[in-house]
Amino acid sequence: MFDLISRYQDQLLDAFWMTIKLTLLSAVGALVLGTIVAAMRVSPVPVARWVGTAYVTIFRNTPLTLILVFCSLGVYTTLGVKLASESRGLDFLPTNNFRFAVLGLSIYTAAFVCESIRSGINTVPMGQSEAGRSLGLTFGQNLRYIVLPQAFRSVIAPLGSVLIALTKNSTIAAAIGVAEAALLMAEMIETEADVLAIGAIFALGFVILTLPTGFVFGWLAQKFEVKR
Repeated sequence: MFDLISRYQDQLLDAFWMTIKLTLLSAVGALVLGTIVAAMRVSPVPVARWVGTAYVTIFRNTPLTLILVFCSLGVYTTLGVKLASESRGLDFLPTNNFRFAVLGLSIYTAAFVCESIRSGINTVPMGQSEAGRSLGLTFGQNLRYIVLPQAFRSVIAPLGSVLIALTKNSTIAAAIGVAEAALLMAEMIETEADVLAIGAIFALGFVILTLPTGFVFGWLAQKFEVKR
């Protein structure tokens, strides 16, 4: 096991760094998109509520692999939509696939972020929203200044769980050729005989990535939890 780590040290670091980049960029995209969809789901506008509900229903029940393959093959290969400039030369396809992977992971994870935030919105007492409306605040202002700050504090722990799931889901990006941990693991299994040791190396790598995340979000939840 240690011999494998020493021989593949550089490749392992590059692969897990790619996993970290996928996770962080997708987390930002999912948080922004998920917050928008959550706002739509509690909107007083029926059409917005319907669109938000449809988004969550569709993407929570669609396999992530299908979403990523559709982004790469459907959007890029079939429709010709590119997220990277072809002037990058040999770096064009890896960069393009990486950005499509971030897009697909963000879209998929946003559905789960939306439901977590919506559950936090439901914990905010109705009287506070009514007080905001009585002061003349619009729906958007009420959501921004009164509801969402409390909702986020209520769902820190659930959002941490979503982030951990996103870290593990990033392995699906190997399906479209993104050079992250799962793709390197498959290549190592093809060239090395010690499958158990390879599996242990990557399992340990993901534990190192996800365990601190759980501790940090658990601490944040205790520190900033809204007392009811």
